[in-house]
Amino acid sequence: MSKKTKPSITTKKITRRTVVKGAAVASAGALAAPMVIKNALAASEINILMWSDYLPEEFIADFTSSTGIKINYTGIGSNEEIINKMKASKGQGFDIVSPTNNQGLEWGPLELLQPFDLNKVALDKANPAMTRIGDTDWNFKGKGSHWLPHIWGTEGIAWRTDKWAPTGGAPSYGDVWSDANAGKTMGRPHSMMLCAGLYMETIGELNAGDMWKAYKSETEMRPVWEKVTAWCIARKKNLKLLWNDADTQKNGLLNEGVIVGQTWDGPPLALKSAGEPIMYQAPKEGSMAWVDGMAMPVGAKNIDEIYEFIKFSYEASKAGKAIDSHGYNSPVLGADKFAGDTYKKNFSDAYPGDSLANLNPWPPQAPWYAEIRTEYVNKFKSS
Repeated sequence: MSKKTKPSITTKKITRRTVVKGAAVASAGALAAPMVIKNALAASEINILMWSDYLPEEFIADFTSSTGIKINYTGIGSNEEIINKMKASKGQGFDIVSPTNNQGLEWGPLELLQPFDLNKVALDKANPAMTRIGDTDWNFKGKGSHWLPHIWGTEGIAWRTDKWAPTGGAPSYGDVWSDANAGKTMGRPHSMMLCAGLYMETIGELNAGDMWKAYKSETEMRPVWEKVTAWCIARKKNLKLLWNDADTQKNGLLNEGVIVGQTWDGPPLALKSAGEPIMYQAPKEGSMAWVDGMAMPVGAKNIDEIYEFIKFSYEASKAGKAIDSHGYNSPVLGADKFAGDTYKKNFSDAYPGDSLANLNPWPPQAPWYAEIRTEYVNKFKSS
């Protein structure tokens, strides 16, 4: 697939160098701030709706100990869950939600978010290519950024090293659908179907670039997704498990007989770090890259606590400990310096060679695209 056909996340692609370069030095006044904050915000709380494995217990405990703020954490497994909860409540009930970078076109018209006061956010501590996403894709009606980067990662291929190995050194999205692996694979329906399309491009069943052209209009989308859906339905019998969250991915690899699956990077790498015979790697077709953010609903009540949470999350030492635990990556500059050797080894194993230059960032997703994709996903699931 020609790199010219790939969309990009804002203006710069994510590389390890842009993610980890530099770190701001805290002032003496900043070092003294947690005690002041703890006294001022004692017995306060913050309500967070976030992906189910993003806030490790140690991170939560450290935040509460440092600030006196209690975190009420509701875990989710998809962008659909976030947006549906906010629609149902008209933006009430949570102080922070965590939509993915490509969701801005869906959120803007809903008017369920409020802009951040960037004077209260240390943007210089985060990767500038990622913070610009808020300025461009989440600047609704010129009111400023409604989104800040929090965690980034990819979707690729994970497998049991004691039961399977990719041919030719690198895995493929096609391995999930292969007859050779029948009854022993898993994936998430909508992303697995998109990546099946990327694989189909490499074997001549779709034209190069078709999956990205499908984002342009319904007219261009439907013929492509008709072919992809038919192809996936014909091979659905080869799938063991459909997942929608991190725990289901882990359980599939450990307990459900899955030997190869299309997964996020975090769950299998967390298992790998724990000593399980699991590997995760970017596939030949390129891993799908995303940045999950922090956004503030219109009904957010605990405003001071929100900015304290952002401040804490953007401390390199705190972010580094978190990525050590959950296995994803941080936009905070210098965070990797506070992660251990296991994280660094996992990153190297997951993205060998030119994998980082070959990322497929999720394109901005219009409401019409999401609606039509759901139509085809439901057709696949009900077949």
